[in-house]
Amino acid sequence: MQQPRDFSMYGAVDLGARQAAAQRRQQAAARAASAPADGEGAPDATGQPSASVFEVSEETFNEDVIYRSRTTPVIVDLWAEWCGPCKQLSPVLEKLANAANGAWVLAKIDVDANPRLAQAFQAQSIPMVVAIVGGQMVDAFLGAMPEAQVKQWLTQVLAVGEQLGLQPAAGEAGEAGEAAAGGEPADDGDEFDNLPPALSAARDAMESGDLDAAARALEKALADAPADPLAKGWLAQVNLMRRVSSYDPAAVSREAAAHPEDADAQLRVADFEMAGGDAASAFDRVLAVIKRTSGDERNRARLHLLDLFEVLSPDDDRIKKARTQLTLLLF
Repeated sequence: MQQPRDFSMYGAVDLGARQAAAQRRQQAAARAASAPADGEGAPDATGQPSASVFEVSEETFNEDVIYRSRTTPVIVDLWAEWCGPCKQLSPVLEKLANAANGAWVLAKIDVDANPRLAQAFQAQSIPMVVAIVGGQMVDAFLGAMPEAQVKQWLTQVLAVGEQLGLQPAAGEAGEAGEAAAGGEPADDGDEFDNLPPALSAARDAMESGDLDAAARALEKALADAPADPLAKGWLAQVNLMRRVSSYDPAAVSREAAAHPEDADAQLRVADFEMAGGDAASAFDRVLAVIKRTSGDERNRARLHLLDLFEVLSPDDDRIKKARTQLTLLLF
């Protein structure tokens, strides 16, 4: 298995065949015109609609992949019409997704029609398959693999999901579900079923992609319970995505490279690194800013780092390491 690449919203790599993008979009529009009703996904092997396999665009990525991955592992299939190995691998992934009975879902990205997403994943070659769990890129592989190896990889991905508190969908798992989730049904209970009203509203807003409404609901939740770890973590994630969505990836990258002394430029790059799952690089970048600055500028960087810490679990080893380094810098 190939080592996964860091998920980053900058550092673009030209995949070529961009001239086919318009044609891909036209084909996608034609498919959409004959697609099932809302709420139904691509057809499964029997020709029946499936909610487990769906196309993703740059406009729907945050909602369909990042936020959905908070509750269900999302496997991202980066493909293109001209890619021969993609035509071998994609049917395998679709078959396993439809058989998994909701234990995980498959998000398909046409790299020609969505070049910025290809750039974000730094996809130097395709097919590229990426696992997103809890908003983080946890593993990836390049090239077509046999079905047995794909199942083994999925087993590892779902194990990560279980460690992060995600549970497979209830019901009997199919062939892929049994292979990837050990055939275990999900617990009947859901830790997010009985949320306080403010957190429930925040969850609904996040699922719909309304980040501003989610932030308002989470701020209200924290006003009621300032120490609520779930509200603090969700708000940090929402604020991170709000910042990243307001940036121009290419401009951020150019500015940071041209002005390494610009603290704000470096903090924006750190946001992209954090959103892409490379927390270690994000922390190191902000720590470097703290090291070479002073006064208000240093304090702003320190608060930014503490906010990034909230995105991860408090016992994450990367946070422990960064906290130690921060203490040494400040004292």
